Amino acid sequence: MEKITGTIEEIIYYNDDNGYTVGLLETKDDFVTFTGVFSHPTQGETMTLTGKWTHHKRYGKQFQAEHFDVILPNTLEGIVKYLSSGLIKGVGESTAHRLVESFGENTLEIMQYEPNRLLEVEGIGPKKAAMILESYQDQIEMKEVMLTLQKFGISPAYSIKIYKTYGIESVEIVKDNPYRLAEDIHGIGFKLADRVAQSLGTDLESEYRIEAGIRFVLMEAAGEGHTYLTKEVLKNHAENVLQVRLDYVDAVIANMAFRGQLFVEEINGEACIYYTPYYYAETGIANKLAKLMMEFEQGAMHDVEHLFCEMESLTDTTLTDKQRESVLQGIKYGVSVITGGPGTGKTTVINTVIKMFECLGKETLLCAPTGRAAKRITETSNKEAKTIHRLLEYTYNDDSRILLFNKNEESPIETDVVIVDEVSMVDVILMNALLKAIKPGTRLILVGDVDQLPSVGAGNVLKDIIDSSVIPTIKLDKVFRQSEKSLIKYNAHQINQGLMPTYNVKEGDFYFVKCEEGEIVETIVSLCTTRLTQYYGFSKREDIQVLSPMKKGVAGTIELNKKLQAALNPEDDRKIEKKYGEFLFRTGDRVMQVKNNYQIKWEIPSVEGESEKGEGVFNGDIGQISYIDLKNEHLWITFDDHRECQYDFSQLDELIPAYAITVHKSQGSEFPVVIMPMTWAPPMLLNRNLIYTAITRSQKLLVLVGNEKYLRWMIKNNKTAQRFSSLDYRLKQMEAYFGESL
Repeated sequence: MEKITGTIEEIIYYNDDNGYTVGLLETKDDFVTFTGVFSHPTQGETMTLTGKWTHHKRYGKQFQAEHFDVILPNTLEGIVKYLSSGLIKGVGESTAHRLVESFGENTLEIMQYEPNRLLEVEGIGPKKAAMILESYQDQIEMKEVMLTLQKFGISPAYSIKIYKTYGIESVEIVKDNPYRLAEDIHGIGFKLADRVAQSLGTDLESEYRIEAGIRFVLMEAAGEGHTYLTKEVLKNHAENVLQVRLDYVDAVIANMAFRGQLFVEEINGEACIYYTPYYYAETGIANKLAKLMMEFEQGAMHDVEHLFCEMESLTDTTLTDKQRESVLQGIKYGVSVITGGPGTGKTTVINTVIKMFECLGKETLLCAPTGRAAKRITETSNKEAKTIHRLLEYTYNDDSRILLFNKNEESPIETDVVIVDEVSMVDVILMNALLKAIKPGTRLILVGDVDQLPSVGAGNVLKDIIDSSVIPTIKLDKVFRQSEKSLIKYNAHQINQGLMPTYNVKEGDFYFVKCEEGEIVETIVSLCTTRLTQYYGFSKREDIQVLSPMKKGVAGTIELNKKLQAALNPEDDRKIEKKYGEFLFRTGDRVMQVKNNYQIKWEIPSVEGESEKGEGVFNGDIGQISYIDLKNEHLWITFDDHRECQYDFSQLDELIPAYAITVHKSQGSEFPVVIMPMTWAPPMLLNRNLIYTAITRSQKLLVLVGNEKYLRWMIKNNKTAQRFSSLDYRLKQMEAYFGESL
């Protein structure tokens, strides 16, 4: 790390939300462009910056500051410059000169420690003095807090977030319980909070620390799909993270459970520990499903057979026995499930159910967990489908950073039937929110492919519901003739049964390009840039999606994205670039949102009338960078559904390049062409569940590239990582309690 000292000559750019600054520093030798995160840096302020020299392609040599120390000006000229910079409300250049004429080099000390003397200065009355004092003290407070927090190893960026959350009490709160940072400040996790705590000398056996470590382990487990951990697993993980004795962990678990911060429940003879939100979500789902099963209007069954005959004659379709049974089940029961692989007629069943209920005078609403899935069901049903979030009318509380839904028990969804597609993607938190908004008497029909990867979030909702055998379920397993022509759909079912696929058939849609390990990436790039575009006429920008089992490795998404970006959107003087973390973003790049952002505003422009506007971009949304503004630190993305969004550079951690994405991130989406490397990956990823999901993402063409042995391994490996979830157990308990009425 290097240090430079100088006086701020100019603030070129300052972002008030996150403190990101570009400025010009006058040192004893030269003028230096500097960047970093600061608390309201001002012209005339003297600073010592600690950081490193970098070279920007467009703006040349810069000093990237990671820490700073403020040195208040001690010359009359410097004090005037500092006070008249606009930092302090009520002080312009003339007032600054009068202050310095009155108090000389002691001006800043008098403003801080003898503020009543401001009234001695001509033109400053009580009201103006109070305004100057308040503004000056706010700036001093914020700088002092930031400088103190830096000593604890907290970066300026996080220091600003902490100050905006806790204000003047920031330092005291951090000293008292640094682990609050992990709960209250977005981006600060347990490990960073623990480093801060250790720098403050916090006892390793502090109850605050052990509580935070237990929460950390449970939240990490939720990130891996678990709604709970067994007590033994939790204790062992916590012991490894905290490096404390097991009996301390045991005692804190008991205290947290007593205070309602955790729930301890015996399931199948084992003590299981839930973090509170997941306990309430799982029990809430079971309770609400039971209510919906028992409390629904049964008057819709009259003359259903006659309606079936009318529907089949009008639509010129004949349903199979299982499809008919699925439709009848949806009409007969309060809750029902339809599952099946690609080409088995789930869409036909959904459309028939909609028509049947329309004939019965019932209103139907369609929804899905992602925008892409909602768009697809809209296209296949000719009826608008919404994302679950939109259906629930989500809002975001800025102060508490909590997602809220306007639709709930007090304000339920007004409809007769709710059909949810792609339920395998829905986690327990979202499913619980949806069920809260469905009033008794409403029919709920859940549709999805249980053999696909489970939700990214905690729980195994669809699988648990089916495994419970409590909710009426039909599995569609007949592949229809039009789908049999597609090797993609045929092979998906072959793989699901543990059989090798058929590929490289002339005029087919499923191919395997065999090549050596070191040739995989080069082959994929060639397929994307020339071979598939020239032979099949696919658009390399809009039609082709590369999927990989993993992020890292030679054929992981990180490396693939670098090579594909260079080939599909190469460097050009006309294209603007922004380096952020490990990624380089360039105008024209394909990118994906990787976390839900409920606040970001979007607009769909209209040439005919008023543009559609809204808020919220969600994990998995894909779009293209349309413009980058380096000066004002903004970037614009046009998403695939034509929404246009403006991102601040501080939000770029929410984006990743999307020329190649993981199979997990592709859930709920379909692409005309899918290319996937067949190469080494961690054994937990080389499984049948993952290859099945990848193949079912493709609509028109599927190309596997690499070594056939890895495909064989994946098909043979039918083991999936165990998820600790107990919705099936709870539903069985409900059935045992309510008996035949359920």
